Amino acid sequence: MRVKVFYHDKCFDGACSAALFSRFYRERIREDAQFVFSGLLHRAGSLFNEADFDGEENAIVDFKYSSSPKITWWFDHHQSAFLSPQDAEHFEHDESNRKFYDPDFKSCTSFMAMIAQQRFGFDSAPVAELVRWADVIDGALYPDAKTAVEMKAPAMKLTMVIESAPDQHFVPNLIPLLASKPLEEILEAPFVAPLLPPLLRRHELSIEILRQRTECKDGTIFFDVTDQDFEGYNKFVPYYLCPESIYSVGLSKSSFRVKVSVGSNPWAPKEPRVNLAKICERYGGGGHARVGAISFNVNQHPQAIKAAQEILKELRAAVRVQGG
Repeated sequence: MRVKVFYHDKCFDGACSAALFSRFYRERIREDAQFVFSGLLHRAGSLFNEADFDGEENAIVDFKYSSSPKITWWFDHHQSAFLSPQDAEHFEHDESNRKFYDPDFKSCTSFMAMIAQQRFGFDSAPVAELVRWADVIDGALYPDAKTAVEMKAPAMKLTMVIESAPDQHFVPNLIPLLASKPLEEILEAPFVAPLLPPLLRRHELSIEILRQRTECKDGTIFFDVTDQDFEGYNKFVPYYLCPESIYSVGLSKSSFRVKVSVGSNPWAPKEPRVNLAKICERYGGGGHARVGAISFNVNQHPQAIKAAQEILKELRAAVRVQGG
């Protein structure tokens, strides 16, 4: 049985979700399954290619819903899980008991672990470390910004490696290890260990560049690093630099997109009240209430700047109203 698993690429929770799904499927559904892992990224335009759904079973984890009849499993926890009202309706009428959604979970990994345990009798105890760290990292459950930026824990180092994956084969090679080995041991794998020192140096450099680029006004940070190779920068650095902030709006660029990142400070002095997923959805993006993003084509840089400035203005106005 060839099972193709599509997961949120360059994302710790996405990789962990794919790992957990493969372990659950092999233990509780079919032990002779052979897995193929394929990363999906949020980008402008179509997110799915129907021709890619070529497994005997096809699963999507930690990513938007597809109404394709070829998709047999789906797990997600993002508020912006559906590309259209038609997709949401399609999900509501699904009776397969193979598609699951709950935006109240911090991570897709923990959501899947709960479903697999309660509905299919899966024993999640052997992957407890994976589930716990997926919640911490995707839910930003660090005690403070300093901890989030220092990145001392193995899971945080792995997150940095995953977000800066050197090629399209790296994460698919990593996923089977996530399903079976302790995180600290995975860091020592021959194809992982050499990547860490340069990434840690790059992380230190990114802190200094963000220190120069970050502007905080009316409780809202803005920075533009589109001239830097910072697709995988640590998203907590701006809050570490500006602890007084409530929200942040950042512009970054990679080979295939210009990204507007919209976030809220997990340690903010005032409670963030604006639903950031709803804001991002207006521009074709999405996410969670506390963090979201919008992807533009690389030739749409002006449109990305315009969206970022509009969102920045809206958030700063919201903070002024809240402060008043």
